[in-house]
Amino acid sequence: MTDCTGPQCVTCSDAAVRVTVLELRPAGLALVDPGSGVPEEVSVALVDAAVGDVVLVHAGEAIGMPDRP
Repeated sequence: MTDCTGPQCVTCSDAAVRVTVLELRPAGLALVDPGSGVPEEVSVALVDAAVGDVVLVHAGEAIGMPDRP
């Protein structure tokens, strides 16, 4: 379980949070920077993300990419 340290938690928040992908991991996972200074692991199985991309995460799942049309 991830400790929530910022104003919104990418794991348990009811709102989508913009995060930056730091590292792609096996099994559709990624390490992301939610802006709190504490990286978190989330699923990116639903998006075609790369390192450096900004994704929207809700409940630990990347659900969109706001900077891509």
